[in-house]
Amino acid sequence: MIAYTDGCCLGNPGRMGAGVVLIHEGKAVKEIAKYLGMGTNNMAEYTAVLLAVEEAKRMGAKGLSVRSDSKLLVNQLCGEYRVKAPHLREIMGKIWKAGEGMTLHFEWIPREENEEADRLSKEGAEKG
Repeated sequence: MIAYTDGCCLGNPGRMGAGVVLIHEGKAVKEIAKYLGMGTNNMAEYTAVLLAVEEAKRMGAKGLSVRSDSKLLVNQLCGEYRVKAPHLREIMGKIWKAGEGMTLHFEWIPREENEEADRLSKEGAEKG
């Protein structure tokens, strides 16, 4: 399964939104636009990944390739960059816990390949 994820923040900090598009066998099988409350852009990005992993697991996926246009997020989840902020380390721990029993892969993609997740994240932030 493939997940396109994005987080948005209207102001930073500000109202956060998460956008997720789950793809199975080439078709979009789930879209998520969720308001996340107040926080930062990085919190929104991490929470979008957490939502994607949780939903993919609920749907029975054994593996998930997460695609994001956030280089920082991808490099941190791949272990190339250290996560210094305690609140982001906490969300990262939740991502790994949610993904237990699954194969997780993280990949950076250009912003123009992530337009649907971006749209959904903005929709989520505007719900607040």
